[in-house]
Amino acid sequence: MDHPSFTQLTDLAAARFGGKTLACSDDFFAEMGNLLKPGRGIFIPDKYTERGKWMDGWESRRKRVEGHDWCIVQLGATGIIHGVDIDTNHFLGNHPPFASIEACRLEDADEIDWAGEKSLFWTEILPKSPLNPGSQNFYAVASREKWTHLKLHIYPDGGVARLKVYGEVAKNWAAVAKNEALDLAAAVNGGRAVACNDEFFSRKENINMPGRGLNMGDGWETKRNRTPGNRDWLILRLARKGRIAEITVDTCHFKGNYPDRCMLEGCVLPFEQEDTATAEWSLLLPEMKLQPDLEHVFEREILPHQAITHVRLTIFPDGGVSRLRLFGTVDRDVMTLSELNEALAALFQEKMAKCCASTAWVERMLASRPFKDRAALLEKAGEAGVSLQKDDWLEAFAGHPRIGDMNALKQKFVSTAAWAYGEQGALRGADEAVLNEFKTWNERYFDKFGFIFIVFASGKSAEEMLALLKVRYEHETVEEILHAALEQEKITALRLNKLIL
Repeated sequence: MDHPSFTQLTDLAAARFGGKTLACSDDFFAEMGNLLKPGRGIFIPDKYTERGKWMDGWESRRKRVEGHDWCIVQLGATGIIHGVDIDTNHFLGNHPPFASIEACRLEDADEIDWAGEKSLFWTEILPKSPLNPGSQNFYAVASREKWTHLKLHIYPDGGVARLKVYGEVAKNWAAVAKNEALDLAAAVNGGRAVACNDEFFSRKENINMPGRGLNMGDGWETKRNRTPGNRDWLILRLARKGRIAEITVDTCHFKGNYPDRCMLEGCVLPFEQEDTATAEWSLLLPEMKLQPDLEHVFEREILPHQAITHVRLTIFPDGGVSRLRLFGTVDRDVMTLSELNEALAALFQEKMAKCCASTAWVERMLASRPFKDRAALLEKAGEAGVSLQKDDWLEAFAGHPRIGDMNALKQKFVSTAAWAYGEQGALRGADEAVLNEFKTWNERYFDKFGFIFIVFASGKSAEEMLALLKVRYEHETVEEILHAALEQEKITALRLNKLIL
């Protein structure tokens, strides 16, 4: 059976992820806690309990009164649910014919009496839907709200082997303190293993689960490879773009099959991009020797690096790793598209002004919310730019430091210093004579036009930019404003892409 794409996401309800069953109407034959165990459940033909046949799932007694049964589940982390699997594996003559799911979001649920609660406001995210016996019953969920608790209803009674709730962790990153170190790889924070070259013995998704591995099967393990010089790899998308200060590679339980060595690389990619083939990897941790059944902690060995979104763990030549922990600090200049859509107006305007300093442009972008996706955001940015007048463009130009003016980056333009510093990277290694000539022509340009030289600097050498400056100096003012506006649009698009994870 082909599984829906949402099953590649994190199971937010899994017990090992921190999910819990809190209450149910009845679990006479089989306890509700079985719902959140790993796998699909097993069947032992001759196993019975005092109450009847032993079943690996949640099973209520045969209902002889009106109504139906239900079970309340607390997710391991607040999340956005994309789909569910209501698995009736081994429940054949005793499966429920229908099920539905409701959800709610609670900031503090410690004082709730779940067995007797009747006051909570539940939202239906899966209407009453048919269940097949002995089957995985997959249903997509359209809601994009953030939820903490679910209520599974079965009609009228019966047994469900497993409930899997696939989605994305929705951590409140605004509540993370500045410079607070946390595990950016952790699944409970939103980290996700997205690709690997081999997972013959155990799945890549185990690599960032909570706690240490329970056994050798609770990790990522590749098959034995006889190819000389072989290396296996796993790619993990961080929970948030950030810088890594401490790396833990744990080979817990892997004794005769641990990797001989490992290394770690990082890159920056859009969060929604699943294909990592175009990634430009930079080394974070050089090849390090590993030992069996041991937590290896690396700090001083980590190389200087910019904030990253993805890491690639490479092991030599093959073997198993129980857990990968990446402790670091988040890049506070970035946010997800949904966060941008939901941000208070003042915060939204602050973020937009870093991309383009025109007040009119920022106001037009505020009026254009919400943005469906990254492409829609960039399209609206272009439309907002088309309607700007001369004074609007001059205001946008004034939001940039002069090309090569590194002192201004540290002072007046501190809010965009990191982005501009990277965009003007070619000037940092430029010859002093080139920089002096740049300064002279910058002053001539400003004296002639009344605004600074605007150029999309990324990917251009200092010599190329100086040549462009000289050519554009010969323009008439109206023509040069148009050229500068076109360059500003490129810079705006670049910064919007940097802003959105």
